[in-house]
Amino acid sequence: MSVLVGLIVMLGMLVIVPLGLGLVGDRSLDRIRRLWPLFAVPGALSLWLPRGGAAASLALCYALGTLLLASHAPRRLARTRSARPAEAALLTALVAPAVAALALVAERSGHELFGFGLGILALTVPHFHFAGFAAALVAGLVCRAEDGAAGRFAALSVPFGTLLVLVGYFTGDLTELAGAVVLTAGMWTVALLTWRTVRTEGQGSLTGALLAVSAGVLAVTMVLALSWALGEATGLPHPTLTWMASTHGLGNALGFALCALLARRRLQDLTRTKGRTA
Repeated sequence: MSVLVGLIVMLGMLVIVPLGLGLVGDRSLDRIRRLWPLFAVPGALSLWLPRGGAAASLALCYALGTLLLASHAPRRLARTRSARPAEAALLTALVAPAVAALALVAERSGHELFGFGLGILALTVPHFHFAGFAAALVAGLVCRAEDGAAGRFAALSVPFGTLLVLVGYFTGDLTELAGAVVLTAGMWTVALLTWRTVRTEGQGSLTGALLAVSAGVLAVTMVLALSWALGEATGLPHPTLTWMASTHGLGNALGFALCALLARRRLQDLTRTKGRTA
């Protein structure tokens, strides 16, 4: 499982975060996006070294980059002075990699953090790259495009659900289950709104296919997340962490996050092309 989790985390660090930042539409993020490989490459290398000082130092380099990214959140809030749901989701996306990096530094140094074992810390890293950064970002972008009740619900439920899951780490399985329910409802709404986009004309067959895959995969992977959280809270039979990593984790990384961001990038390019033509 450690190899698979490492590959998923590398995808998040090296591809998902910089690709996602390019979709925010905030020029103040351009510099950190250009510099991102300087932080992400050492972070990725740290995944394959034995736990210890060298791995922790490389992970700390990545943590520095995520803190620089997170520092844009309060500055953006002060600049926009907006509490709209789409903004709440985007601010969550900017902060989430820093949570992942904190867990990474602790795990790579071989030290438990807040009473959590190294295995849980290792899984926290991909969780906050994908359920944190990618899911919140996509929900925010969907809300921008579909600023109705469903879009606003999706944009608010993803950061709120992620926060509940994080609080559940400290307070108990029932809170984590509540977070999983909220997060699942939000992501199902994202999937529904994404599927509506698939049915619109003019975006191209490849873009439509990417959107369809992201919506379909998301609907399935969130069932797995909900079943796992329910099993943890109630003792009912549920998938193992290894099985979750190879299904829920891999599906969310490739089927949802990568496909959704690539599709949104193509839609963004199409909008710009139409604007220049007009």
